[in-house]
Amino acid sequence: MNMLPANDIPLVLSGRGVTAILGPTNTGKTHLAIERMVSHSSGVIGLPLRLLAREVYSRVVDKVGAANVALVTGEEKIMPPGARYSVCTVEAMPRQTDVAFVAIDEVQIAGDLERGHIFTDRLLHLRGRDETLLLGAATMRPILEKLLKGVSVVTRPRMSHLAYSGPRKITRLPRRSAIVAFSADEVYAIAELIRRQRGGAAVVLGALSPRTRNAQVELFQSGDVEYLIATDAIGMGLNLDVDHVAFAQNRKFDGFQNRPLTAAELAQIAGRAGRHVRDGTFGVTGQVNDFDAGLVARIEGHTFEPVPVLQWRTSSFDFSTIDSLRRSLETPAPVEGLTKALPAVDVQALDNLANDPEIRKAASSSANVARLWDVCALPDYRRIAPAQHADIISSLYLDLVRNGQVDEDYMAEQIRRSDRTDGDIDTLSHRIAQIRTWTYVSHRPGWLADPTHWQEKTRDIEDQLSDALHERLTKRFVDRRTSVLMKRLREDTMPDAEINISGEVLVEGHHIGDLQGFRFSADSNAGGEDAKAVRAAAQKVLASEFEVRAERFSAAPNSDFAIGSDCSLRWLGAPVAALSAGDDILRPKVILLADEQLTGPARDKVQARADRFVSHHVETLLKPLLELKDAEHLTGTARGVAFRLYENNGLLDRRDVAEEVRTLDQETRRAMRRLGVRFGAYHIYVPALLKPAPAGLLTQLWALANDGADKPGYGDVVAAMAAGRTSMVTDPAFDMAFYRLAGFRHLGRRAVRVDILERLADLIRPALGWKPGEAKRPEGAFDGRQFVVTPSMLSILGATAEDMEEVLKALGYRAETRRADEVEAKLAEFDRVQAEIDAAKTETHKADSSADKVDAEESATPAAMDASEKKPANDGNTATAEPSAEPEEAAADKARVDASKAYAPPPQEVQKEPGADLPAASDMPGSSEPEEPKTILVWRPAGRHGGNQQNRRGNVKANDGRRGSGSREAASEGKPGKGRFDKANRGRKPSDQRQRHKPAEKAPDPDSPFAKLAALKDKLGK
Repeated sequence: MNMLPANDIPLVLSGRGVTAILGPTNTGKTHLAIERMVSHSSGVIGLPLRLLAREVYSRVVDKVGAANVALVTGEEKIMPPGARYSVCTVEAMPRQTDVAFVAIDEVQIAGDLERGHIFTDRLLHLRGRDETLLLGAATMRPILEKLLKGVSVVTRPRMSHLAYSGPRKITRLPRRSAIVAFSADEVYAIAELIRRQRGGAAVVLGALSPRTRNAQVELFQSGDVEYLIATDAIGMGLNLDVDHVAFAQNRKFDGFQNRPLTAAELAQIAGRAGRHVRDGTFGVTGQVNDFDAGLVARIEGHTFEPVPVLQWRTSSFDFSTIDSLRRSLETPAPVEGLTKALPAVDVQALDNLANDPEIRKAASSSANVARLWDVCALPDYRRIAPAQHADIISSLYLDLVRNGQVDEDYMAEQIRRSDRTDGDIDTLSHRIAQIRTWTYVSHRPGWLADPTHWQEKTRDIEDQLSDALHERLTKRFVDRRTSVLMKRLREDTMPDAEINISGEVLVEGHHIGDLQGFRFSADSNAGGEDAKAVRAAAQKVLASEFEVRAERFSAAPNSDFAIGSDCSLRWLGAPVAALSAGDDILRPKVILLADEQLTGPARDKVQARADRFVSHHVETLLKPLLELKDAEHLTGTARGVAFRLYENNGLLDRRDVAEEVRTLDQETRRAMRRLGVRFGAYHIYVPALLKPAPAGLLTQLWALANDGADKPGYGDVVAAMAAGRTSMVTDPAFDMAFYRLAGFRHLGRRAVRVDILERLADLIRPALGWKPGEAKRPEGAFDGRQFVVTPSMLSILGATAEDMEEVLKALGYRAETRRADEVEAKLAEFDRVQAEIDAAKTETHKADSSADKVDAEESATPAAMDASEKKPANDGNTATAEPSAEPEEAAADKARVDASKAYAPPPQEVQKEPGADLPAASDMPGSSEPEEPKTILVWRPAGRHGGNQQNRRGNVKANDGRRGSGSREAASEGKPGKGRFDKANRGRKPSDQRQRHKPAEKAPDPDSPFAKLAALKDKLGK
C-alpha cells in the first residue's frame, strides 16, 4: 500500500520547480505535456478520465513504443517490465514518485465537490524530480499563486476562434456537430431523433468502456455519421473533428445536487468545437434558453470567475481504530484557500460499515483498519445506494481479513452474472458497470490468489460486453442504409429512384417513403434536412407520377371518395384535401393537400374535382336543409320558419316558434311537409336528418365553423346514433351542441332523439283524450285526465322507469303518487264496466236490426190503407208523428249518464288518505309493522287544468313552453280525430240544445232496446 505514517507526509506548499500551463481549450496543453514527458528519462502524467488516459497512452506508445509505456487506471493496468513512462488517471497516480517528470491535466477539477480533493492532493504533494507541469484553465491562476509560492505561470492563447451561433432546432444543426446532454436517457433520446432525421449518430458517455467509446468515435471520425451525442466527457481533452457544439441541457447532477453549469464549465465543453487552427461555433438546442449576451461574451473571451477554493481532505490518517480513522477524516483544511471536502463514496462506505459489529471485530488492529480504508476506496461504478455498495465492501473486507484474499468462488459467481451479451443497451451498460467493479478488484495487489487469471477473465468479458454494446448502439442510433445514401449524395452521385404500384418510393432498392395521394412522405428513417437530397432522387419520378394521378383523380367516380372523421377528403383511402370553414356552414372550403410538384392545369383539375365531390356530398345528405333555404314558393311567416330551420340545422323547439306556427294554414303546412318538415308536439324538425350520415356530416361542418373538432364528445354522439341508440345517458363532459346536431334533446340525465319524443307524444295523446264510457280505454289511459307509464313508452325510449320519470318531468308533466292496488282496481273497474257497455251496445244493435226488419214488413201493406189511419189530423200539439222516438232517446241518455256515474269514484275514496283502509299494526296477526304499500305514479299535464281541460285549451303550455300533447296543431298533423273546436265541445251540447224547451216525457216502450239498456244500467248501479 502506498501510504506513509501521517506525520511523514508534509503538506507541500512550495511552487519551486512547478510550471502551470493555463489557458482555454485548443491551446495544445496536453500535446505540450506529452512532448515534455518523452523528452525526460522518465515521467508520469495524470488525466481526468479513463477515456482520455487511453487516448494519451496510444499517443505516447506511438512515440516511444509499447514496451516503454505503462497504463494504470482503476480497472486496467498495462505495466511492461522496465516501462519508463506511465499514463494514469489522477486517482491511480502514485502519491510518491521518483520520476523526472510529472504532469497533472485539468487541474481546475480540484474545485469539484465530488473528485476535487484527489486533484488537490496530487497537485500539492506530487512532484517530478526535474519538472512538474500543472495543466488547466486560466481560472486556476489566482489560487495556484496563493497556495504554491513561486509557481511559474504560462498562459497559452486558443489557436482558433470560438463564436456563438445562437439557438437552433436539433434537426437543423450543421454537420459535424456534437450535441451535449448530461443524462444517459437524454443522450439516447437525442440520438434516436438524429437517427430518424439525419441517418444516425455516434454516442459517447463517460460510463462507456474505452473499447466501446473508441468504436463509437470511429463512426464519427470516418464520416459514417455526422453527429456525435455526448455527455461532458468530450470536454476533457477528447480531440474530435467537431465544428459545432450544441447544448441540449445546461444543468447537471454533480454527485450532490442538480445545478446549472458555470460559465467556465460551458466554455470547457464548447471549446471542443474547432480544432487546431479551424474555427468553431457553439449554441443551444432543445429546451435550453438562448444564452444571454454576458455569458456569451465570457465564453468567447475566456474570462471567468477564478476558482475560489480547492477541495481538500487530509492524507494523514489515524488507523488506530475505526473511530480514530473517522475523526482524522474530519480534520479541517490547514490553510486558507483549501476547504474540507464533502464525504465521498469511500467515507460514506466507512460510515455505513462502522456500525456493523462484525466489521468492528475484524478491524481490531491498525493494519486491519488500514485495510478497511483501502477496501472502502472501491469505486461505485453502478451508482447504487450507499448501503448496497457497503455490503459488497463488507464481503470483500471480511474475506481479506479472515482468509488473506477474496474468496475465488465468490469472485467467480459475481463475474458469472455479468458474462452474458444478450439484452438491450441499458442491460449491457449495467453489466459493464458490474464487471468494472470486479476488474478493479482483480487489479488490487494482494487481494486475489491468481490476479492474472481474473484480470484476463474480466478484460475478456468487458471486451465482449463492449462489442455487444457498440453493436446495440449502432443498430439503434445508426441507419446504415440512410448513412450510405447520404454519403453518396454528398459525393454528387444521384442514386436511382422508382415508385411501385402501392405508392412506395424506392431509392437504390431501399424504401425511403410513400406517395399518398399527392403528397410524398419520407420514411421516418430518412427524414430531416438531409432527406432533401433523398427527396431530390425521388423527384425524378414524382413529377410524371403527379401528372398521371391528376388525370385519374379528375375522372374518378364519387364512390372513390369519402370524407373522414378528421374532415379530410380521401381518395381511395389517401388524404388529398382538407375541409375548412366557409362563409356558409354548408359550403365548406376545400384545401388541397399536395406537394409543390402538383402545379398548373393538373392542380386545377384536382381542385375542381374535389370541389365537385364535396358539393355533391353535402347536397345529397343535407338536401332538405338546402331546399328549406331556397324555398322561394314559401312566403311570409312560412318562409321565416323555414329559414330558422335552416339556421338551426333542421331542428327547432316548438315553443320558440309557437306564435308563427299558429298562424300557418293547412295549405302552407302541406307545402312545408312536402319539403320534409314535421310539425311535432314538441319540435319542428326534418326527420330525414335524424340519420347517422346526415347527422355526422352536420356535426363535422359545425365543428369546422366552431373549432369543435377538439371539443369533448365530437363524433361520439353520432357513433352511438349509428349503433342504433335512440336515447342515451348524457355525458356532462360533452359539448351539448353535439347532441342537438344529432337530433337529440337533453331531458333530465338522458338525451332522447326528437322523433322518439314525438312517438311518445303519440302514445300519451290518446290516453289523455279518452273519456270513460265513450270507447275502449287506450293503453296508459287512467281517467281521461291522467295517464300511467306503459312498457311501450319505456321501450321506444330504451329507458328505465327512473329515466322516464325525469323525461316526463322535463317535458312538463306532473306526477301524483298513488297506491298501486287502488290504481289497478280502478283500471279493472273501468275495463269491466266498458265491457258491459260494449255488450249492451251489441244487444241494442241486435234489437235495432230486428225493429228495422219489422218496419220493412209493415211498409209492404197495401196502398189502399185509409189515409186517416196513416196520418192523423194536426190538432195543434207539438207531439211528433212518432211518439216512441223521444222515449227511446231519453232511455239512451239515461244509459250514458248511468255509465258516467259508474266510472265516477265514490267521494270517500278521493278523500281517504293512502292506507286508511289498512288494518292497524296491532290488528295484524304475526306482524309488528304494517307492510309498506306499493305505489305508482299517475301523470297529468302541468298547469291549472289537467286532462281534457288541457286538450280543450290549445293555448295552455307545459313548463318548458311547449304545447301539450293534445294541442290543435299536433292533433291535426295527419292524425284521425277532431279539431280544436270539436274537442272543446266534446261532452257538451250546443247552446241551442241547452236552451230548447224539452218536450214532456212519455212512458218508454218497454220492448225498446234503449229501455233495456237503461234497465241494465239501473241494475249495475244497484
